[in-house]
Amino acid sequence: MDAAIATNAALAVVAGHSCGLGGDAFWLVWDVDRSEVVALNGSGRSGGATTIEAAHAAGHTVMPQRGPWSVTVPGAIDSWGKAHERFGRLDWATLLAPAIDLAGGFLASPGWLGAVERGTAVFGDDGDWARIYRPSDRAQAPGAIVRLPALARTLRTLAAEGPTSAYSGAIAGHTAAYFSSRGVPIDSDDLTAHTSDWVSPIGTTYRGVASVSHPPNSVGVVALQTLAMLERFDAPAASGFGGHGWEDADWVHLGLEVSRVALVERDAHVTDAAYMPTDAIAEMLSAELLEALAARIDPDRTMPPRPGSLAAGGGTIYITVADRWGGLVSVLESNYQGFGSGLVDPQTGIAFQDRGAFFRLDPAHPNALAPRKRTAHTLAPGMLLRDGRPWMAHGSMGGEIQPQIFAQFVSAVVDGGADVATAVAAPRWAALMRVQHGPPDLTQLESRVPEDLVTELGSRGHDVAVCEPWSSTMGHAHAIEVLRDSSGTVESYAAAADPRCEGLAAAW
Repeated sequence: MDAAIATNAALAVVAGHSCGLGGDAFWLVWDVDRSEVVALNGSGRSGGATTIEAAHAAGHTVMPQRGPWSVTVPGAIDSWGKAHERFGRLDWATLLAPAIDLAGGFLASPGWLGAVERGTAVFGDDGDWARIYRPSDRAQAPGAIVRLPALARTLRTLAAEGPTSAYSGAIAGHTAAYFSSRGVPIDSDDLTAHTSDWVSPIGTTYRGVASVSHPPNSVGVVALQTLAMLERFDAPAASGFGGHGWEDADWVHLGLEVSRVALVERDAHVTDAAYMPTDAIAEMLSAELLEALAARIDPDRTMPPRPGSLAAGGGTIYITVADRWGGLVSVLESNYQGFGSGLVDPQTGIAFQDRGAFFRLDPAHPNALAPRKRTAHTLAPGMLLRDGRPWMAHGSMGGEIQPQIFAQFVSAVVDGGADVATAVAAPRWAALMRVQHGPPDLTQLESRVPEDLVTELGSRGHDVAVCEPWSSTMGHAHAIEVLRDSSGTVESYAAAADPRCEGLAAAW
């Protein structure tokens, strides 16, 4: 847990376009003492004044993708506190020291520089965002030194005072004042009231392997639905999986069609669990519903995709950590779209997420905006268990395709017998939306797949687009496998980071 928190804090500095102190987190943790998976919901809520009527009065007919009304209370820092309280050992000064050092100056990577230039196209070259992230008013070259002094001060405050400072202490005071000055409908009472929640994870079995994820407002239930529907079809031959991914057009077609069905389920049901019927999750994972959903799929032709109602896009980091005692952490942290809302407090250096963009202003929609409500998320951390013990921890970024990557990884290791490195690196497919709130009518494949797979999918009605190899648009996934001896004792670990990104598998 200490390693997961320290790594998240460091990434909040060097990968601030994807995550940060102003974002949310969802956790799965293998509790060694209790021999069970536990889940921590570290997502924030809307402000107490954020009603649909207030949004209309502010001039919004739909939820904005950026700006003040897209901000929700940042949940990540509080989740660090709750996770550390239960599992951590090191003090906050030790945990945050690497992040503080990096905020004093780090080498800009190509990924960082590209994100900043894309951010300039969205947020402009003036205002708080530009003053923090593009202070020289020009593009920088690889190897440039990035300094974030305000963020360094905030991390030092957290190191001295702990996570509560972000919700009821000095940092919270700065945040509330900044929100008030920028028209964000969140006040100091909303910050003080926020808390992360320990919740029960949810799961299903896939060909005898237990697959676990986080309950709503996470989209983990949709990832599990995707797997459970796929299990209702014959498994592909393991020989059909290799360096080119799945070459079986039947299996890829089924995966795409199942994913389109699951995205409709996401739009129709997923929101703050407190706003869902008490039996909603059980119903979404019930055999009866899954049989009915799978029966809609034509194994030979695509279905006309149904229009969506939730936003597309994403910006996220995934961390998985294992330790010598058998502990395992699977956590996703995100500020949603690149650099989030575009609001960055000059006093604290905190860039605030735009998860509120997922809310709807239709009062009949399950994810309708309401005061102090959690919005539907795209995040879905995963774990696989065999014989009741952890086998793998996995997860990815990728916006609305996260459940699809989740299912493809599980199928690769279970159906294809792949090792974690092959499963993570294999070419992917994705059912994508062309436009915000549109139907997932595009089939995207990496160019590393066989040409005849592209042709065969096209003949079945897929509108296929082929992207460059190792494209970031196909998500970034990482995984750890727990290796055991014949008695079941943890012997070692195998870890893999996605070649599509600047991630790293490290051991020490």
